[in-house]
Amino acid sequence: MDLAAGRVIQGCLPSWESTRLLRTPLLLGSCAPGRAASAGACSCRQVVCQNASVVVPFAKKKRKGGSDEPPGGDEEGEEDGFVDEMEGEGDDEEDVDDEDVLDDDEFDDDDYAFEDDFESDDEQDLYVGDGGAGGGISFAGTWWDKEALALAEDVSNSFEGDLKIYAFKTAANSIIRVRIEKMSTRYGSPTIDDIEAYTIAYRAKLDDAESAGRIPQNISLEVSSPGVERVIRVPDDLERFKERAMYVRYTTTSDEGTIQEGDGVFRLISYDMDLCECTWGIADVKINRQQAGKGRPLSKKQREWRLQTPFESLKLVRVHSDC
Repeated sequence: MDLAAGRVIQGCLPSWESTRLLRTPLLLGSCAPGRAASAGACSCRQVVCQNASVVVPFAKKKRKGGSDEPPGGDEEGEEDGFVDEMEGEGDDEEDVDDEDVLDDDEFDDDDYAFEDDFESDDEQDLYVGDGGAGGGISFAGTWWDKEALALAEDVSNSFEGDLKIYAFKTAANSIIRVRIEKMSTRYGSPTIDDIEAYTIAYRAKLDDAESAGRIPQNISLEVSSPGVERVIRVPDDLERFKERAMYVRYTTTSDEGTIQEGDGVFRLISYDMDLCECTWGIADVKINRQQAGKGRPLSKKQREWRLQTPFESLKLVRVHSDC
């Protein structure tokens, strides 16, 4: 099978429905003791264990004809009677239009045009290296940013490298947010005990630094896990998470040179470090099976669909947990 970089190799989707999934990372927060002295109450975060949602924006697409999105579930040889049956199942079922039910042999290379428009949700702009759900380091531009990071790295080293910093972010209102991952586990998920131990050790170093004047007084600290649907760092994390379904947002270039954006929930078929590219297939998860019809498995067209993307075209890759 010939592979064309940045293009769908095989398959076409008449429609693709985007969803937003919320997942909750473990979170511990703490504040400096001095903050609790005023008015008999503390206005900052207490030491608690709670859930904090991570909102990941999905692209919304408008159908304009052919698409390089993952295929729906139309199998070769399906009869028009199936459409009539679906239309009469009940008021809660959506009507199926005849032109949306296509046989496999109705698709050819001319169908693979990038013509979808995308509208991004503006609730949160998630990106790799944002210092939050996207991982990496993000400074607020304060005089104590680097000192706070150095202390966090010292704490990480005290656990013999088992608890690594996944994300680090400072805020101008004296808040430090750290996400840690546990390297001895397969997917890097720390336990509540791990997060608590890191929080206590880091809080102690911050208190010492505050007393020495190296950072401002009354720093608040939040320590959490990367989250269930953590962002995948490409190419570093591909081997580690290759068996997991992944939500992928990517760009492609049409024959006319127009850059288009697409997304989907895929499985990693292979990746090449020399060519710096990945080959993806459709993941066998609920959102994709729904394209094949209620209670049906992935169609042959879905199972054979392939997409090849250069590393640089991958705008966002994260774990998809809803199987």
